[in-house]
Amino acid sequence: MVKLTKIYTRTGDDGSAGLVDGSRVSKAGTRMTAIGEVDEANSALGLAIEALAPSDPHAARLRRVQNELFDLGADLATPVEVEGALRILPAQVARLEAEIDAINAGLAPLDSFILPGGSPAAAATHLARAIVRRAERAVIALSAEEPVNPDARAYLNRLSDHLFVTARAVAGADEVKWQPGATRVAG
Repeated sequence: MVKLTKIYTRTGDDGSAGLVDGSRVSKAGTRMTAIGEVDEANSALGLAIEALAPSDPHAARLRRVQNELFDLGADLATPVEVEGALRILPAQVARLEAEIDAINAGLAPLDSFILPGGSPAAAATHLARAIVRRAERAVIALSAEEPVNPDARAYLNRLSDHLFVTARAVAGADEVKWQPGATRVAG
């Protein structure tokens, strides 16, 4: 387990951040941007969880995902050449896929795009989904510059789909469908 006794170190006052292997990178660099986006996604998931009832089965799944997003942050904070590092695994991606299929099986087929809303919990889950998509784009940008665990990228891609079907399930009958051109005035 991680044990932090001191929160500030002053080592980042120069604009750098330490990676797991002890190397330092710019806080404004692509790697730290990706890590920060994953952290923001995790925080948004916390809001979604808090909007759900504690007994809601989606809350338990999303709490597990929060833990895995910390693992994903550690994965990104460790250069791929470091042996024995904490990494996102293919089994975690496969589990997300199985959960997507299970949740989606209980939903009506899509006949329109969905607007983010329907309930506070559904809206918060959609917000988390959009932030996960941004995190995915940041990780893709990082992978264009240096090697990244491909399972970390796949995990974020599946997670956004997972959050989409979760938001639909949470919204239920209150799901809000897009009505193309509904507010246009002829003229």
